[in-house]
Amino acid sequence: MKKLIAVSIVLMATLSCKSLPQRQSVNLFNGSDLSGWHVDVPKMDNDPSVKSPFIVRDGLLVSLGNPNGHIISDAVYQNYRLEVQYRFAAKPGNCGVLVHASTPRALYDMFPKSIEVQMFHRNAGDFWCIVEDISVPNMEQRRGPKEEWGIIEGKKRRILNLTETSEKPAGEWNTMVIECFGNSIMVWVNDDLVNHGFDCTAEKGQIALQAEGSEVEFRKILLTPIAKLSKGN
Repeated sequence: MKKLIAVSIVLMATLSCKSLPQRQSVNLFNGSDLSGWHVDVPKMDNDPSVKSPFIVRDGLLVSLGNPNGHIISDAVYQNYRLEVQYRFAAKPGNCGVLVHASTPRALYDMFPKSIEVQMFHRNAGDFWCIVEDISVPNMEQRRGPKEEWGIIEGKKRRILNLTETSEKPAGEWNTMVIECFGNSIMVWVNDDLVNHGFDCTAEKGQIALQAEGSEVEFRKILLTPIAKLSKGN
């Protein structure tokens, strides 16, 4: 019996989209609690008075912004389309969706190893390399001098997006779509293609949302397995 339980736990922890029927969508947020997610906030480690910055309020998943940290899916996913509807509830600021997340606190003792799809206001769709890497066309134009590129502290990890006017005004709902297939990642914001990366150093992992200084509300986090990218490659 103990062996069967252990096997079940391993299977649940390594769930990927390949185990889901093709095109069957999965709501990663159920609207009532944080089932299927776990919180990683360094300040909570040794101080029981510190409260999680991730809550459910009025049917929305809310990142309060402070203290900084992440809410991370329990499951691992691969080859999927992720639709996220979000808005800055108060003053617009910083947040992000992390894909292909794995080793926790791999950067600055805070960020899990991953590729971040930026949600920072007026910068939605930028890539940030977090101990994983990805390539885009016009790399030097969008990332800076090649000799300064890197995936750890002190290196140029930001890759600029393709547009500047795709986000809705502060307070309105935005829709971000992220497609991860093989070693490619494509990102749309409000139907505009804002980034397309390839040769990513990871092809699967957990999904994470950030608490990074600003209050953000999420009303939809919908994952759908895919057999190919929607456009090009």
